[in-house]
Amino acid sequence: MQRLFNRRRSRPQPAASASVSERLVRVGCPAHNCGGRCLLVAHVQNGRITRLDTDDRPDVLAAPQLRACVRGRAYLRRQYHPERLLYPLKRTGRRGEGKFTRIPWDEALDWAASELQRVKAAYGSSALFVPYGTGSYNQLNGSQTARRLMNLFGGCLGIYNSYSWACINVATPTVYGTLQTGNQRQDWLNSRYILMWGWNPAEMRDGTNSDYFIRLARENGARVVCIDPRHSLSAASLADEWIPIRPGTDAAMMSAMAYVMLTEGLYDAEFVRTHCLGFDSSQMPQGYEGAESYADYLLGCCDGLPKTPEWAEKITGVPRQTIVRIAREYATLKPGMLYQGYGMQRRAYGEQVVRAGCVLAAITGNVGIPGGWASGLALQAPDGGPFWNVFPVGENPVKASIPVFLWSEAVLRGHEMGKQDGVTGADRLENDIKLIYAVASNALINQHANINRSAQILQDESRVEFLVVQDQFLTPTARFADLILPACTQFETWGIEDGWKYGDEVILMPKLVEPPGECKSDYRICAELAERLGIGAEYTQGRDERAWVGWIIERYRETRFPDIPSLEELEASNVGVYANPVTQPAIAFADFRRDPQAYPLDTPSGKIEIFSQSLHELGRPNEIPAIPKYIQEWESPFGPEAKQYPLQAIGHHTLSRVHSTHANNDWLAEAFPQRVFINPIDAQARGIEDGDLVQVFNGRGATVLPCRVTPRILPGVVDIPQGAWWAPDENGVDRGGSVNILTSERWTPLAFGTAQHTFMVEVKKAR
Repeated sequence: MQRLFNRRRSRPQPAASASVSERLVRVGCPAHNCGGRCLLVAHVQNGRITRLDTDDRPDVLAAPQLRACVRGRAYLRRQYHPERLLYPLKRTGRRGEGKFTRIPWDEALDWAASELQRVKAAYGSSALFVPYGTGSYNQLNGSQTARRLMNLFGGCLGIYNSYSWACINVATPTVYGTLQTGNQRQDWLNSRYILMWGWNPAEMRDGTNSDYFIRLARENGARVVCIDPRHSLSAASLADEWIPIRPGTDAAMMSAMAYVMLTEGLYDAEFVRTHCLGFDSSQMPQGYEGAESYADYLLGCCDGLPKTPEWAEKITGVPRQTIVRIAREYATLKPGMLYQGYGMQRRAYGEQVVRAGCVLAAITGNVGIPGGWASGLALQAPDGGPFWNVFPVGENPVKASIPVFLWSEAVLRGHEMGKQDGVTGADRLENDIKLIYAVASNALINQHANINRSAQILQDESRVEFLVVQDQFLTPTARFADLILPACTQFETWGIEDGWKYGDEVILMPKLVEPPGECKSDYRICAELAERLGIGAEYTQGRDERAWVGWIIERYRETRFPDIPSLEELEASNVGVYANPVTQPAIAFADFRRDPQAYPLDTPSGKIEIFSQSLHELGRPNEIPAIPKYIQEWESPFGPEAKQYPLQAIGHHTLSRVHSTHANNDWLAEAFPQRVFINPIDAQARGIEDGDLVQVFNGRGATVLPCRVTPRILPGVVDIPQGAWWAPDENGVDRGGSVNILTSERWTPLAFGTAQHTFMVEVKKAR
């Protein structure tokens, strides 16, 4: 381990022959919530960025380089794209038609301010709404600037959870009482066995350098197995074995693995006895002795259906012998790590697979030990790591909040929504949403489910009476705006960012170039709106963007990084990043493992809850059982819908985009063209050949795009990489390859989260 901590790798330094007028500035990669936070070296000459390299600092395991992927390196194609929004625009056609006229900033901001005041006076502050959006995700850009504005203005309808992590956010604490279930990544090198379950760090990142740490763990002797419906880049580059599995059935395979461990005596019986609750009838909490335990479920005591590998094979498509082997390997090759990806919890009953993975980690005794992993969301010990907002948005005077995924419901029937719809902070909502201020968000149209439904909702001006979109391009969401405000990129203003989930870094984002046209930063736009609303001084507190960066650095010093240099020192050094080396990786639950009585968990029992009393009390065992179960999805190969739409579809995160950001980047589109991936067996049955133009369709819509016939996708499954911009033709058929023309707006039962990966389709050759 120490040898690897001292490992170094040389990197080329900036060219010594750079011209006198050229500046080389280390800067944070523009933060679009890609799953990483990386460092770029920007070449700036004559007021223009001419080249982007990546991290050139010394490379050590304790603080490895923050190497940018192709998205960061191709950013100049976005920065200087000819279709950048340059001026405020006012809608002239129907919503969604994309017809606008240029107006002056004063007119635009006066209009926005007057509409905010009008809607607030007519309906109340809870009729105002800032939707979820991560298209700009550093401390001083993005939707948090609008949330600060709204909170000072009297508040707006709140949101909680996210499109990315809804189920895993809610389900992880039902087992562990916390989201801080991950060891620091340097500890991954102590693992002997790593299950990458639906996890694809080589493409979606999930922390800068996560793929690098997995590679080092493998070099250090770990066996790496990837379980995924598709042979992802992670399966190809990081794993020893790929096991394809039918989407939405992961909890069935996990249950069968637990069955093998139970019946063969492979589980850690002592750890289960001392640290867990609800594994079998001897462990049930007081008052629940007659309830179904996890062992009861596995053995089929209540439903008469033992969760054997044979049972799981019919559901998952994974051979029974493989299930048995993986169960034995994970139970015996210790310490082991089961890392859960996020796609499989963006599905119907996505809460179940999260809890099932956590339980496998617990019953194998891999919790609280070096090289182990408790699974779940796995924010890093000891403090949850980075990924937190320092820029002060203030307290929202409106106490009611909705799940982010249910914004369309709040437009249609907000006044009817209550706790049964996930409303928190109030018994029910007072209003429907009447005004939307969307900052750095394409989630109203492109990234939300069932695009045709969303478009129909927003086209009705009697529902959303005013829609402001603040963005850099005319996205599918921006096409529905009444008013468009052109925003800077992060290279055109000051900002700062910390790590994404993992890592102990703070990255400076100095202003490099002037914005084009009349673009303004998100912060500046909100500050000028605040001035018109009479709260300008409160909003800015006398600070511009650079001054706020200095203020934020001081907050980092007070709370997390006492040794961080000042803004002036960081800027003068041109290092670009403050890194806190990790030489002794923290282990989640180490104290609990050592002494569960002295260090109980924040669960009702103080133990790992395989059986959740709080879930049992909800009284919805068919949808929200107290123990993790496989539940057949509402759109499934096993349901009647499969007769008309026999193929399962998924939409993975691709290297060509960050959600929908970069959808118009020609370099990335050339490297990773938008295609539907289909297995040769399914293609042959439909007379489809590689490269054919095909139509993928179901009852919600249709999209036309080229196909890629490949054995790297499981038969019965097709994959349309998510994030391509919706581009409907005159018949409403999408020609952009947008997967959300096909997805369902139905949400999960416990987290009220997106289930956008649960949908069935058919494919045919396009005419």
